[in-house]
Amino acid sequence: MIKRFTKEFAMKIVENTLTSQIFSELRNTGPFMPYEEEDIIYALEHSLFNVVIYDEQKAVGIARLIGDNRLTFIIKDVVVLPRYQKMGVGDLLMKQLLKYIDANACANAYIGLMSTPHKEGFYEKYGFIRRPNEKYGAGMVMFYEGGKNK
Repeated sequence: MIKRFTKEFAMKIVENTLTSQIFSELRNTGPFMPYEEEDIIYALEHSLFNVVIYDEQKAVGIARLIGDNRLTFIIKDVVVLPRYQKMGVGDLLMKQLLKYIDANACANAYIGLMSTPHKEGFYEKYGFIRRPNEKYGAGMVMFYEGGKNK
């Protein structure tokens, strides 16, 4: 049980049931780019693993993994509703993702993620390191403006 305000609630963890509707609803609460539903459906179908955390019937947190299921795992779309942040929901999401990775990754597998601003400290608790540093460059990203729907 996790305490929320003054009452307790039991969180239900459900694996591999993330829908495009839940994905969009939760992502729309944060600073994320919107996507077309058909693109979301395709992405979810091609994810390695996803997890949804519920408070009763309400989805309050989501996360998913993409990659090749052995050498490379990318943590994506870790989203917790603002009202449920700092209550252990994000921790449960990360523990589920890391449990999946532990069961499937080879030695020295690459596990990456892109943090939203000011959330880096959350991921450091799980062993992630900030970049750039003395050993690794900054990493790079590009948001493709073309695509099938353009």
